Amino acid sequence: MDAIALLKQDHERVKSLLEELATSTTRAVKKRRELLQKIHVNLKAHTTIEEEIFYPAFKAAGKKDEATMYFEALEEHRAAEDLVLPDLMDTDPATEQFSGRAKVLKELIEHHIEEEEGEMFKEAKKLLDKPRLAELGARMEARKKDILGELTTAA
Repeated sequence: MDAIALLKQDHERVKSLLEELATSTTRAVKKRRELLQKIHVNLKAHTTIEEEIFYPAFKAAGKKDEATMYFEALEEHRAAEDLVLPDLMDTDPATEQFSGRAKVLKELIEHHIEEEEGEMFKEAKKLLDKPRLAELGARMEARKKDILGELTTAA
């Protein structure tokens, strides 16, 4: 699978989990905890392969505009993973506060996905040829498998 197809597949999975979380009720405490854990693991694996493999290749193949996109994408990851997600994980799932934070995380990630798919991926297809995207995809798949293995044994 090429790098962009792999990342889009991840996007769909995370969006689906976030939608399920956002539409859950304060009474669904166990379900919310399980969904949040799945979101955490999937996001960590996804952002890691982007930051370690895809983004550097994209930035290296581009110029100033691509570097700007690269740094903006890193900041969006930081906002979601280092600020909003940890707060959500520390919030009681039986509260409306949890519902609000889950909605903010969902909106933040959906915005990031729209920008990646609408701008970065289109540009990447121009800068990186099919063999390069396939090579990146293979590396990303292998790395993702390692990360998921580490995260599920640690949990």
